[in-house]
Amino acid sequence: MALTRREALSQVAQVAAMASLPRDAWAFRAGDPLDGTIAEYQAGRRSGEWTATEVTARALERCRTDGAKWRAIDALAITAMDEARAADVRLHAGTSRGPLDGVPVFAKSIYDVAGLPTTGSSAEWAQLFPERVNRDALEVTRLRAAGAVVLGKTAADDFAYRGNGTSSHTGQVLNPHDPLGARTPGGSSAGSAVAVATGMAFAALGTDDGGSNRIPAQFAGVVGMKPTFGLVPRTGVIPTWPYLDTHGPLARSVADAALLLAAISGADLSDPLAKSDGWDPAPLAALANGLLRGVRLGIVEPHAPRTQMTAEALAMWDRALGDLRAAGATVEPFEAAVTRVNYRDQFAASARERNDVAVNANSPAPTANALLRYFAGRTSDPRAMIRRGYAVYQKFYDVLPATFEACEPLLDQPMGDDSAGRSFARSRAGVVAALAASMRAAGVTAMVYPTMPFNAPRAVDPWPDVRTPLGFGNWLGLPEVSVPAGRGTDGLPSLNVSFVTLPGDDGRALALAHAYETQSRRFVKP
Repeated sequence: MALTRREALSQVAQVAAMASLPRDAWAFRAGDPLDGTIAEYQAGRRSGEWTATEVTARALERCRTDGAKWRAIDALAITAMDEARAADVRLHAGTSRGPLDGVPVFAKSIYDVAGLPTTGSSAEWAQLFPERVNRDALEVTRLRAAGAVVLGKTAADDFAYRGNGTSSHTGQVLNPHDPLGARTPGGSSAGSAVAVATGMAFAALGTDDGGSNRIPAQFAGVVGMKPTFGLVPRTGVIPTWPYLDTHGPLARSVADAALLLAAISGADLSDPLAKSDGWDPAPLAALANGLLRGVRLGIVEPHAPRTQMTAEALAMWDRALGDLRAAGATVEPFEAAVTRVNYRDQFAASARERNDVAVNANSPAPTANALLRYFAGRTSDPRAMIRRGYAVYQKFYDVLPATFEACEPLLDQPMGDDSAGRSFARSRAGVVAALAASMRAAGVTAMVYPTMPFNAPRAVDPWPDVRTPLGFGNWLGLPEVSVPAGRGTDGLPSLNVSFVTLPGDDGRALALAHAYETQSRRFVKP
């Protein structure tokens, strides 16, 4: 496959950075290389301790045993071993494609992966569309171009719609930290988080419309990222809400998440809402330590609901704040112009001030058009495919008209031309500007808050009625990195800390999260 000039330049930068990748002293070393970092794995490959072929075979073995046990796997690719062998050949020939070359990774069940059916984790959808697709989603294409070994796809909530890890196709994904098998791993990117936490892969792709990467990151005890909205084009993935949906990495370390983001990010015209301005991913390949010193971090009171947190979660949060201060950061309350309490009102007020139509983040027309664009990449008759699966999909994305016939007029309306969506995008720009002004006035570089103010409930139980800022981040399109803060007395991950910056400042969010991670060293493998 021919590479674009942007992809070729990105790979040159990644190759140059590969030699300087640090072997983090805190990471697990003693056992299987799958339990360490990408940098350690690549160092072991270069020194001849192991090969990509050997480690990929071990990863697939874990998928067939642990993956089945935790119900984390949607489907395994038959091409993984061939990709691993090719990576070893490139390493020996001195033509490695960069830090992801030979690295086992996963995609989520709603991604197209050539040679596998796209089930969407839905039993009905899997029956309606049993055929293997003949293309990769754009992110998967970019991972393969970077040399990654695509192991297959992970289980999720049906159509990535909820946050519990409940798939009608493969069953309830289980939390590997819970020996009783009762706790949820969160969702919807449940299988991706579990696969990473248990060392089936180094990193995995996930999606996030309202917390679907960040919730399982905390409940499974790994790093999860929601990048700036539009930074990662979403072509070749079953669509959700086009004005909210954000794709990003899950990994065991911030540095590994950064490597995955560097590979999958960047403009592409196939996604009409993706960012089209310049983006240089090369700096993400080598995050520095110590970047918290002298940084001012803001705590927005409604985003850290101390009175609603359990005593254990509160103690974990206070310990995390202590770790940040020990690393040299100033952490103090911050009166943000926009919070989880008022952001919806501010979007609406902004539209009224412009005499614009009401905003709608879930407007049906963009989702309908996204569904047409998705199937247009798979078949010569996308409407027939949509008609076949419409009733199943519409049960989840029920803002769409009740029937295919009623929806058909919306299919050809470009998602960027929807009046409610355009109004939403204009309000987003104004609301983000107000937040940015308040951060500048207070000298705040980033905001921090508990990703979730409670740890994983039982999968069958209702969740605590505690509001979080997760949707706030999606509406504003803010980059956010969620990092483990430690385990509770029950042995389960108790809290993650989220580092949140302004749109486009993804590198800073990752750098701050990496500095906290190296200071706190809180990741624990199940």
